[in-house]
Amino acid sequence: MNPGITQRVVSRMDDGCPPRSIHDELAIEEPLEIRVAGDPVAVTMRSPGEDARLAVGFLFSEGIIASIEDVGRVFHCGRPGTEGYGNAIDVLPAPGHNLDIERVSASRRGTLTTSACGVCGRQDVADLVARCSVLPPGPEIPAELLIKSIDGMRRIQPTFTHTGGVHAAAAFDRDGRTLVCCEDVGRHNAVDKAVGALLFDRLVGASAGPVLLAVSGRASFEIVQKAAVAKIPVVASVSAASSLAVDLASDVGITLAGFVRRKSFNLYAHPERVAQ
Repeated sequence: MNPGITQRVVSRMDDGCPPRSIHDELAIEEPLEIRVAGDPVAVTMRSPGEDARLAVGFLFSEGIIASIEDVGRVFHCGRPGTEGYGNAIDVLPAPGHNLDIERVSASRRGTLTTSACGVCGRQDVADLVARCSVLPPGPEIPAELLIKSIDGMRRIQPTFTHTGGVHAAAAFDRDGRTLVCCEDVGRHNAVDKAVGALLFDRLVGASAGPVLLAVSGRASFEIVQKAAVAKIPVVASVSAASSLAVDLASDVGITLAGFVRRKSFNLYAHPERVAQ
């Protein structure tokens, strides 16, 4: 069975019929403590699976690592088969590298980051903006790619198909090829998993790397921030964009599209990248 899915017995209520017991498939939500060289950095509520991608993507978004070359080893703490195994993961620096966990503000370190949270505990949003360098113009992409990215993401969401209870983030290259698609109960975790996968594949900032990040749910500030750090110039969302997301996208040179459905969408920032 999919490691992110479990079953529970529920009472099914249908109009005009007596309740009946059925087995329903649910998305699993469990805590993951992310450590750096044994030092706890954050606890996030996530869907189990792809934990190494999640941890590396999170640390990259936080500015603790600059590239995958900073990372030596990523492993689950404890012993297999013991209670709680798999819910703590440690990231060790590569030889000769130092990972500065003080980049995560004291108000955030060691605290709970829920599956709905992206900037929880931050004392100042300015420290996030400061790490988002302005992306250069281009590349120009066809409007059709925006539409196909959302459709393509939806077709490769097995956990959502079974449970309807997870978000997804998918990265595409300029030819519309899917580079990675990740699911999680938290939309920010899904993005961190996708970015982590791109880092492991050494595609962040590469010429063959992603030009578009498709996300389920709304396009919030932290989604745009994660895309900016990963140098992904276009973000497409199935839902709305928040005001701060639009402001950040405008400032850092990201094309932000929302309500991407069927053959229509809104372009909130830098529409010049999208060719009709």
